[in-house]
Amino acid sequence: MPQMIFVNLPVKNLDTTKSFFSKLGYSFNPQFSDDKTACLVISDTIFAMLLTEPRFKEFTKKEIADTSRTTEVLLALSADSREKVDEMADTALASGGSPANEPLDHGFMYGRSFQDPDGHTWEIIWMDPSAVEGGQG
Repeated sequence: MPQMIFVNLPVKNLDTTKSFFSKLGYSFNPQFSDDKTACLVISDTIFAMLLTEPRFKEFTKKEIADTSRTTEVLLALSADSREKVDEMADTALASGGSPANEPLDHGFMYGRSFQDPDGHTWEIIWMDPSAVEGGQG
C-alpha cells in the first residue's frame, strides 16, 4: 500500500472552504467528513483534513497561526502542464482566493501561488520532465 499524507488545516468557515476547493475541481470523502471536518481528496494518496478552528484546537496545545500575519506552511502541488498551473491559479483567484507570490518561471519550471480563503498558501508547480531526467535545476 502506498504511503499517504493527511495535512490538517484549520479553517474559519467550513462551508466557504469546501465551496472554494469544489470550484477547483476537488471532491470530499464523506466517510471522513462531518459538520466540523471535511476530508479534501487531492489525489489517491494526498488528503487535506479541513478542520474548523475549534476542532483543530482539540489536536494541539499551540495557538493556531494567524495566516493574515504568518505563514505556517507552504503547500505545493504538481501540475501536468504550464496551462494547468494557470488554470488552477486563475480558478482559485476567481473563486475567493487571493494572490500569494509572484509567478515563478525558470523555463523548465513554472509555478504560481495563491492563498485559500483561510490564508493557507498553495503553490501549483509544473516541471519539464526532460529537465528532471537531464538533471537540470
